Amino acid sequence: MADIDLVRHGQDEDNLEGILNGHRDRPLTDLGRQQARTLAGKLNGSGVQVVYASPLRRAYETAAIIAEALGLAVQVDQDLIERDFGVLTGQPVASILDLPADQVLHTEGVNYFLEAEGSEDFPTLYARAGRVLTRMHEKHPKGHVLLVAHGDIGKMVRAVYYGWDWKAGLMTPYLDNTGVLELRAASGIVG
Repeated sequence: MADIDLVRHGQDEDNLEGILNGHRDRPLTDLGRQQARTLAGKLNGSGVQVVYASPLRRAYETAAIIAEALGLAVQVDQDLIERDFGVLTGQPVASILDLPADQVLHTEGVNYFLEAEGSEDFPTLYARAGRVLTRMHEKHPKGHVLLVAHGDIGKMVRAVYYGWDWKAGLMTPYLDNTGVLELRAASGIVG
């Protein structure tokens, strides 16, 4: 399989305001655009051959800034969209702690809700991440692929790649805005 770099989008307006965004489609902030430009400079000369992005504006805009700097085009992959947060969409991040304790997973850096009305559960998100990696393997058996996505789907892509279950994937380090995960035989978080 190709080398894969998975990037979380730059800061968007919801990130700035401490809001759970999920499928909300708000743009990058000025800082988010600068983060994308900075990352593009770091990726210049890295050998990235193709760029895929979530259809949500924050990820697509991040990908477009990077792709332009690399002389590439952005391809949208619908399965890279962030987890649907259901009724928690648009709520303050702190509202996760108002849920029953058995519906919250506490990790270093972030708390995850496991259930909320209308939300996508992690086993479903994990399966979607598997579809992304299957497509990447089929389309790009060699080379260097850049995926620009979101926190929760990014953790599930990493979990599937390494053969971990979804819960183990959530327990891995949090990926900051424009953080990069190098998915290789031996890798870690860079950026």
